This record gives sequence, C-alpha cells and structure tokens, in this order.
Amino acid sequence: MHPIDWAILVGVMAWIVYDGLKRTKGRDELEGYFLANRSIPWWAAGLSVMATQLSAITMIGTTGQGYSSGMSFVQFYFGLPLAMVVLSLTLVPFFYRARVYTAYEYLERRFDAKTRSLTSFLFLLQRGLSCGVIISAPAVVMSIILGLDVTTTAFVIGVPAIVYTVFGGVQAVTWTDVKIMVLIVGGLLATAVLLVVGLPDTVGFGDALHLAAITGRLDTLNFTFDLNQTYTVWSGLIGGLFLMLGYFGADQSQVQRYLTAQSLHAAKHSLLMSAYWKIPLQVLVLLVGILVYTFYIFTPAPMLFNRVHEERVARSERAGEFSQLQQRFDATVAARRAAAQQVVTADTPESQAAYLKLDADLQAVRSEAATLVKETSGDRNYNDANYVFPTFIATQLPIGLIGLMMVAIILAATDSIAAELNSLSTATVIDFYKRYVKTEASDGHYLMVSKWATAFWGLFASIVAIWASELGSLIEVVNRFGSYFYGSILGVFILAIGWRRANGTGAFIGVLGGLGLVMYAASTGISFLWLNLVGAVGVFVIGMIVSEITRAGSGEPGTGRREPGTGSRA
Repeated sequence: MHPIDWAILVGVMAWIVYDGLKRTKGRDELEGYFLANRSIPWWAAGLSVMATQLSAITMIGTTGQGYSSGMSFVQFYFGLPLAMVVLSLTLVPFFYRARVYTAYEYLERRFDAKTRSLTSFLFLLQRGLSCGVIISAPAVVMSIILGLDVTTTAFVIGVPAIVYTVFGGVQAVTWTDVKIMVLIVGGLLATAVLLVVGLPDTVGFGDALHLAAITGRLDTLNFTFDLNQTYTVWSGLIGGLFLMLGYFGADQSQVQRYLTAQSLHAAKHSLLMSAYWKIPLQVLVLLVGILVYTFYIFTPAPMLFNRVHEERVARSERAGEFSQLQQRFDATVAARRAAAQQVVTADTPESQAAYLKLDADLQAVRSEAATLVKETSGDRNYNDANYVFPTFIATQLPIGLIGLMMVAIILAATDSIAAELNSLSTATVIDFYKRYVKTEASDGHYLMVSKWATAFWGLFASIVAIWASELGSLIEVVNRFGSYFYGSILGVFILAIGWRRANGTGAFIGVLGGLGLVMYAASTGISFLWLNLVGAVGVFVIGMIVSEITRAGSGEPGTGRREPGTGSRA
C-alpha cells in the first residue's frame, strides 16, 4: 500500500478504538462490563446488532458470492424480517424482563442445570468456530496486501482484538460498531461509484447490468422447492427464518447486544432496525460483487485472484501446464471482451449466445487453474472467490480509498471478533465458572476470569481461522457452522415457552436428539439452511414426547412455566 493509505489505516483505526474505549463506563463492574449497565440507546444497539453480523465476512465473502453467482444469495435473508418481528414479541421481552446475563440462565430456571450447561456449551462451540471464520476474512486481505501467509495475518488480527475486548467490554464494542457501520456503508457506496466510473466510455451502467443479467447474475427469485438447493425463496423463507430466529433469538452474541439497551422498548427497536435495513444492505454488497464482475470484463483480470497460490504453481513442476492455461485464459479474456462490446453495440440473441459461451469458457479455464492449485498444494478446499474483492481493493482503488476500505474490513472484523469474544467470555464465566467453580466472589474476580476466558477464545478462534480460510466461500462457511447448532438451541427455547408440561429430562434429551437429527440430515446432502428447521422441530417433538413419558405434569422439579425475573442469577 501507499504510505498515505498506511497513514489513513493507522490514524482512523487508532481514533475509532480510542473513542470507543473513552466512552466506556463501569467496566470494573460485572454488569457494566458485560451489559453496559443497560444504558445503550436503541439506535446504537440496533447498529451494534447489524455490525456484529456485518463483519469482514460480508464485505469479502458476500462480494465474492455476488461476483461468482450474483443476486440469488439475497434469498437467504427473506426470513429475517419476520424473525425480527417474532422475536421482538416473544424472546426479547422474555430475556429483558428476566434480568439475565446470558440467554441460557433462563433454561436452568425453567428446566435444570444440565440443560442450561449443554445449550451454553453448544453456543460456545459453534460461536468459537464462527469467530475463527470472521478472523480468516481480513487475514485473507492482509495476506494479499502484505505478502504474508494467512497463519501470520490471522494472529496479527486476532491478538489486537483480544486486547481490545479485554480492556473495553461491551460498551467499547457497541460504540465502535456505530462508527464502523457508517464507514462500511460509505466505503461500499464509494466503491460502487468507482466501479461504474471505471467502465469504458462506450459502456453504461445499464449495459454492465445487462451483461451480468445474461449470465443469470441478476436472477434473484428461485421458486423451486428443492431441499438440496441452498438459495431458493422457500429455503430463505422457511430455513432462513429458523436460522435467523436461532441466531438473533438464542445466540448470546446477539442476545447480549439488545440486553444492553436502555429499556424493553429500545431492545425491540434495536432488532426491528435489522428487519428494515438488512436486506437492502445485502443487496448493496452483492451489487458491488456483480459490478466487480462487470468491471473485469473490460479490465484485465488475473486468472487466479490469490497471487500467492498463483506464484507457487508457476514455480512448481507443473509450471508448463499453468503457462498453457494462462495463454488460453488471456485469449479467452480478449475474445469475451470483444463479445461483450458486441452485445453493447448490437444486442441480439446471437451476440448474447456468443458472449455467454465465452464467459463459460473463461470460468472453465479458471476452474482448471484452481484444480491445478489443489493438486500442487494439497489444499483440496481452495476457493478463489474469497480473494476477488481483496485483490480488487489492492490493485484498482485509488490512493486513500484503499486505506479507508482496509480500515472498514479490518475494523469490521476486529469489532465483530470483539463482540463474539465478549459473548463467549460472558457465557464461559456466567454459565460455567460462576455456576460450578466459584459461586460467590467479587466482581473484580469474575472480571479477571472473564479476561482470561477472552484470551483463550481469541487464541482458539485464531487457530480455527487458519483452517477456515480454505473451506469455501466464507459467508457460506460461517452460516454452515451455525446451522449445525442454531436449530437445536432455538428448539429448546421454543420447548421452554411453548410446552408447559416440558421438563428438564425432556429438554436435555430433546437437544441431544435434535443434534442427532441435524447430523443425519446433513449426511443426506440437503441444504444447510433446512438443518435449522430440522433441529428446532426435532428438539421440540422429542422433548415433548420424553417429557410426557417421564410424567412432565406430575409436579416434579423443572415442570411448568416460571415467570421471567424469578430465581437467582447463579
């Protein structure tokens, strides 16, 4: 990067972190550190909810998804608005009135300690894995720009996030989220404008979208009901609904965001903000990815966007094969550019067919190059889509904007990591250490333990990041991880609230049974979005049956509904 970009990167990051820490109050008290003394206004809590989800994965993984497959991914979010409305009427008031630190505390009040511990453990496992994926996204960027390996950059990003979380607590995370959301949206809009300006004079914005439409990248709605297809209207409305209910309603990283709100009214509004703005924001991110695709129709693009792998293959014993592929690629790029210009000049079925064939030929060459990478490096999960947007940033954006986009990506990751680490630390301390190890101690003692827990989960996530960067499209990887657990975690809360006769034995066995059903369903090859529905329904049905078998209505401990706010905070 240019020295100006480095100056912008360091200066803006330092100011945002400093201002976030400066706003922190009460971080030497348990409720201040974990819940900001419930003092956050609704709009800041809402932006924090969105920013926690809108990590660097969105900026890198979703733009890569838009580049490779277009708008179809937006169907993934079709269930989100309904999920936000349902949660604002059900779980949000339930948790807020219960005055809990974690969502899983309520499960002990309603059922028993083993159900609480199992559910909290599942959260820790899936969120620890997902946090690693969040680190891997900026690690990919830094590896390209700095010429370092992903292992090094994963720790370069993960360690500062650990330090920031340890000292700042949830207030620092929340107020930093607000600035980062503004920076991300502004950076994406500026990038979209530059992508359009960067087109040839003879090619307009409408022409660029038309070329993308020919390849199917603007196809948004797929009404096919096929459990094996990931992105359809039905998978988004049904499977996506249960995923969003599980993520926003039963995942501590999100529950903790709205528990910091000033009032129940503010907590509800913080979630409803996502209902209004999440889908338009995802459309913007995907559109940027599509515009990157159209930009590279007319501007020379690399055969592989990961330069490190490209150089390794070029120096390997199969360099000759790679050179031949490069020649084919260059020739096909030139032919496709001419075909695209022909579509712009004289749009006919014949010109569209010619362009579409050459575009498919180009993707075939890239696929062969990716196969060559997998065979020479032994990395069977290599996915070039994760490197598309970082390469564009590093090679095509003007001086100054590169620095700002780097700030947006790195801080989006760092802040999301901080939010995840804060929630992991909260669940570790409240649901396990304070519950089983040391039930009575000062706030200072629990805060000290929480900082060690933060360090542990940060190192765990950094190690996972090294592995996660090559598992495929990052935005899909993080949601696949979640889908193995979210349905089952959601299911136990549905059972707790929706079936008065449910007891602790039924809930515990229901969670285990739901997980088993999810693993079986995953082995059949159905799309990961449907796993959330399988898990939720499985837990509820199994829990209901087992509760009845064990005489849930006989008055044994854990049966019947308990009002929120009763019981201890153990």
